Amino acid sequence: MTALPLQKKESCAIRGDSVAAWCCFHLLTRAGFNPLLERAARPRLPAIMLSDAALALIRDVFEKPGLLRAAHRITRRVVQWGRNGGPVELQHSAAVVSERELLNELEHRIEPRDLAGDGPGAFTIFASRPLPVGPVEHCFGSRTACAAAAGLRDTQDSATCWIESVAQGWLFLIPNSTGSALLLSVGGAPETILQRSTLIAGRIASLSEPSAEFPASPRIVSPLGGRDWLACGTAALAFDPICGDGTAHAVREAILAAAVARAIWSGGDANALLHHYEARLLLGFHRHLAASLNFYQSGHSGPWWEGEVALLRQGIEWCAGQMRTQAGFRYQLRGFDLMSIDNNRP
Repeated sequence: MTALPLQKKESCAIRGDSVAAWCCFHLLTRAGFNPLLERAARPRLPAIMLSDAALALIRDVFEKPGLLRAAHRITRRVVQWGRNGGPVELQHSAAVVSERELLNELEHRIEPRDLAGDGPGAFTIFASRPLPVGPVEHCFGSRTACAAAAGLRDTQDSATCWIESVAQGWLFLIPNSTGSALLLSVGGAPETILQRSTLIAGRIASLSEPSAEFPASPRIVSPLGGRDWLACGTAALAFDPICGDGTAHAVREAILAAAVARAIWSGGDANALLHHYEARLLLGFHRHLAASLNFYQSGHSGPWWEGEVALLRQGIEWCAGQMRTQAGFRYQLRGFDLMSIDNNRP
């Protein structure tokens, strides 16, 4: 790929309305850019569970140390995973918030300008679909997730999240306030999977109709960038919710994407910088596939689990093939700046 140099600080555009998009916008604005932003309407996740490490990262990026202090807290995790596994209780520390609430907090101090059109030499960060013509999406799984609101039988369960695997898939019960929760079912409809549940079903007093259904398999587009663009956040790749690190990874992608755009504008080697970006995201995606494979190999037996394991293995092999063509890393992040390893320059 041959990337265009950025001619002026206004020649960077961001498409999207997500954590990744707002992170890119904030970092570029703070660095003295005047980026253009085009919002993109899309369904919002009804609940996101953010670990304390993820919260600390987002607070640092947006310079908001009090972000989500009042959000509902999770202090314990109970997991029943595997064909003959019993419940295991673990300490946990996380906040639960809807995606819309999180975005409202992040947008509070930012006034974007709508993107009327890309001028000559514009470099675009795509944090939402559609992408330019050319990239192909690779999906390594067939599973979908359904989300439904649930009432808890015991309000004392409000600070505990529950995870359970069964023959047809797995369940994740995430309390989002006292007495209420979100039930995520992967592999089938909530009422179907709950019929085999021995851990979570008894915790639920009422269940609404599913409010959302979305793909739950890891997927990535290739290539991740071109001569005048790169993909970031869910426009670039998506994670299985089993690992619970999708939002934090989207923020890390955005930090790198903004740093790449800044380094290109500063006169850095645009092709090398974009290759570095793609190599880093490929490595992160490969690690996610390996972690997901461990969960699905141990989750249960049967056709559904075996089929998902086979597709995850295909993904790991695909990533390994892609990474064999990548050169070694020439850059590293120092704070929010991307520096050449050889000469400590962009």
